[in-house]
Amino acid sequence: MTTTGHAIQPPPLPRGEPPVALPAPGIWSALGLIALYFLLQLMLSVLAGFVVGLVVGIRHIGESASSIRQQVVAIMQQPDAVTLMVVVTVPVAALVALYVAHRWWPRLWSLPQPPGFGLCRPSTPTFYLAAVALGLVLPPLGGWLTQWLAHGHPVTQNVEQLGHSATPGLRMLLAVMVVSIGPLVEEVLFRGALLSALLRRLPVGWAVAACVLLFGVVHLPGLHFKWYALPDLMLLALALCWLRLKSGSLWPSVLAHGVNNAVAMIALFVAVAQHHA
Repeated sequence: MTTTGHAIQPPPLPRGEPPVALPAPGIWSALGLIALYFLLQLMLSVLAGFVVGLVVGIRHIGESASSIRQQVVAIMQQPDAVTLMVVVTVPVAALVALYVAHRWWPRLWSLPQPPGFGLCRPSTPTFYLAAVALGLVLPPLGGWLTQWLAHGHPVTQNVEQLGHSATPGLRMLLAVMVVSIGPLVEEVLFRGALLSALLRRLPVGWAVAACVLLFGVVHLPGLHFKWYALPDLMLLALALCWLRLKSGSLWPSVLAHGVNNAVAMIALFVAVAQHHA
C-alpha cells in the first residue's frame, strides 16, 4: 500500500456525465454507528437481565428483593446463560447496525473504492487466496508477539473464556457467530464506513493508522484492557485495511477476518478437548 499526501477520491466519471454527489459517511457518523453496534449489545444484555428478574420475581412472589436479586445474578452468571446472551445479542445488534448503514448510505455499498464500502467482487480473485493466507498466518504471528510483550502473563479474550465454559451446542453456535456475523459487521463498520470517512479527511497512511488504532482500542475491553494485546489487534487491522484498499472490495477483508477468528476457535476447541481428555 502506498502512502500519498492526498486523501483517496472517488474514481472519475466518464466524460460528458455530470458529477453526482454521493452521501458519504462522516467521521462522527461512522463512529456513532460503531458505538451503536456495541451499545446495542449492552442494552440488550440489560434487557435480558430485566426479563429474567421479572420472571424470577413472578415465580417467587413474596420473597425479599435481595433474595430475588441474588437468584437473578446467579442465573445471569451461569456460563451457558452468558454465552446464550452473546449468541443472541450480537446478531441482533449486527442486523440493526447493517440496516442503519444501508439506510444511510445505500449507494455506497457496491462501489469498489472509497467512499464506497466495497461490497463487490475484488479486482482479481487472487485476493481471496491472499486473504486466506493472511488469516492463517496472522494468529500465530500475533500470538507470538502478544506473548513476547506479555512476559508470561496470561492473555485471554472473553469469547475464549465463554467457549471454555459453555456446553458443546452453545460453543458451536458461538463459533459460527465469531467466524461469520462478527467479521461481516465489523468489516462494514471499520473498513467500510470508518475507513471511507477517514479517507475523506486524511491522507491514506494517516487514515489507515487511525482505523487500525480505533479497531484495536474498541476490542481492548474484551481483552480486559491488557495493552500488550493491542499490537496483535492492530496487526490484523492493518492487514485488513491493505486487503480492502488493494483489492477494491470488502469481501477479502471479511474472509481474512473470518479465517483469523476460525483459527482461534479451532485452537479453543482443541484446548477444551485436551482438558476433558
